[in-house]
Amino acid sequence: MQQDNQNSEAEDISEDSVELDQVNGAAGSLDDRIAELETQLAEAKAAVLYVKADGENIRRRAMDDIEKARKFALEKFSNELLAVKDSLDAALLIEATDVQSYKDGVLITTKQLGSVFDKFNIAEINPIGEKFDPNKHQAISMLENSGEPNTVTSVLQKGYTLNDRVIRPALVMVAK
Repeated sequence: MQQDNQNSEAEDISEDSVELDQVNGAAGSLDDRIAELETQLAEAKAAVLYVKADGENIRRRAMDDIEKARKFALEKFSNELLAVKDSLDAALLIEATDVQSYKDGVLITTKQLGSVFDKFNIAEINPIGEKFDPNKHQAISMLENSGEPNTVTSVLQKGYTLNDRVIRPALVMVAK
């Protein structure tokens, strides 16, 4: 019986060592798995930080581009207007003056300015004879019996549009 006891104790010890080896092996593979997951977590954190930094750089560059566009939006327009200003300055320097020379100079300068307006899609609103449109015209007064009702009879000041958007309405008189 003692031998049976010894055999059963030996079997228990051997089963315990097998279980211990399995636990140690499982613990080893568990440690490996934890290390692998920690590595993946560190890589994911680095990727998130990279994407966040990249997004911030894109946002900052976009803000810089918007600021530059706002700051220099009128640069081309301003350069075109300089030629008109030069013409006006040249007219003031002319010594031999008569009305016709001034008129010719003003006509040339007006053509230059019209050319600048055309380049930048600035159009005149000159609505004589058209129906009154409160989106494009500003009525100063109404005249009795001066034509078809709600028709523009005279323009006191021309209006202007920029790319089909009214930047200054025409000041008009309208028939009652």
